[in-house]
Amino acid sequence: MHKKFRFSAVLAIICCSLLLQSCFNKSERSRTTGWKYNEPNESYFFFPEQQDQPTGPGLVPIEGGTFTMGATQDNVYYEWNNTPRQVTVSSFYMDQTEISNLDYLEYVYWMNHIYSKDEPQVVKNALPDTLVWRNSLSYNEPMIEVYFRHPAYRDYPVVGVSWKQAANYALWRTDRVNEILLIEAGVIVYDPDQNMQNNFSTDSYLAGQYTGQVENGFMELDPSLGESTRHVIQEDGIILPKYRLPTEAEWEYAALGLVGTTIDGRTVERRTYPWNSAGLRIPEGEGKGNFIANFKRGKGDYMGNAGGLNDGYTFPSPVNSYYPNDFGLYNMAGNVSEWVFDVYRPLSFHDFFDINPVRGNMYDPKYDTLYSKSGRIHPNSFSVNYNDGDKMSNNIKNASDDKPESEYTNEMYKYGETTLINDNARVYKGGSWADGPYYLSPSVRRFMNENQASATIGFRCAMNMIGRPANY
Repeated sequence: MHKKFRFSAVLAIICCSLLLQSCFNKSERSRTTGWKYNEPNESYFFFPEQQDQPTGPGLVPIEGGTFTMGATQDNVYYEWNNTPRQVTVSSFYMDQTEISNLDYLEYVYWMNHIYSKDEPQVVKNALPDTLVWRNSLSYNEPMIEVYFRHPAYRDYPVVGVSWKQAANYALWRTDRVNEILLIEAGVIVYDPDQNMQNNFSTDSYLAGQYTGQVENGFMELDPSLGESTRHVIQEDGIILPKYRLPTEAEWEYAALGLVGTTIDGRTVERRTYPWNSAGLRIPEGEGKGNFIANFKRGKGDYMGNAGGLNDGYTFPSPVNSYYPNDFGLYNMAGNVSEWVFDVYRPLSFHDFFDINPVRGNMYDPKYDTLYSKSGRIHPNSFSVNYNDGDKMSNNIKNASDDKPESEYTNEMYKYGETTLINDNARVYKGGSWADGPYYLSPSVRRFMNENQASATIGFRCAMNMIGRPANY
């Protein structure tokens, strides 16, 4: 009897499990209420089938994981701004190459089409600064005239773009990608007459403010609304997340390309560069002895000798030059340095959270007023500016002094007097065609004002990965 009982119990459990599994698999009916999805006369609840996020144009998936972020070699300038620490980065998407002149020209031409008539200054603000090529006692005038627009340089990385311009490009790219996705889905029709007052943007469309040519929508499920249609919403899974600049942690993680470098979950060695070798030449096979990246070999040596060139390029090289790293990303060392999202602080590693670390410095004094009036305690992310990378920036009084700690911080961070660091200082990563080998390490940190540009700095975009990492 005992064995029969045990067999019956096991059989019952199996049957219940199969029943529950079948309920989970049926997306047309709620497993918690029993009501049907997508039935106009029953639930009024539209529930699309589960689907993975499609990979946006130009992007490759980067499988997340843990790694040691920070210095991989001695700091030649004796800066204390990059102590190694273990962090985790979520899976995300990243551009396979740097943004090229052709990519950015497409942006400029679109801006010219939309804004040149009524707001020409908007177009001018989007243009890269070609004068970044001009140096004292150096004849680089041809680069000023031809590098950005001449077809010979169309596949070369765009330079002379400030951090703000790069961030604006990422938002524009988001809108153009989502616009074509909706056109291909038959939801909207391309409007060649878009102008400053009415051009497609993802945010305006989701808010129901886009008044362009909307061809079809999704049927309303509420019968009281008749045969009307609605706009596509985020829950439909058609619209992609925003393109953006990668965080410093994401960029460094993606550049190192730590794929297959662990044994039993342990990292057995740290890479100095985005390749396995500690050298700067291809160690074996085809191309043995050639340089792996585009960089400055030594003082006055940007390309080598005629008949035996080092990397073959005086200035930047095409965005798909050299071998990609283990994530399939090109030029993560050399060619041009790249803007990342983070505000620069030398002691960020003291404050970083150990998952998806970033310093965005989103402090806004208005939150102090809003929260104090409502009687609620404001969250630390809004009340702390983190000017100097430690808790001294919090606007509280020192227990042993009547002087607010923020005043001590202001003394330390007087922009233009005691430092060049302020809330406009942005991190850029990676070496460039004009840098020596030290800067080819993805761990090296540098900064520049977000409104400035350089002939050695470009950028690439990233995107959040929603749900299960694709292709893994």
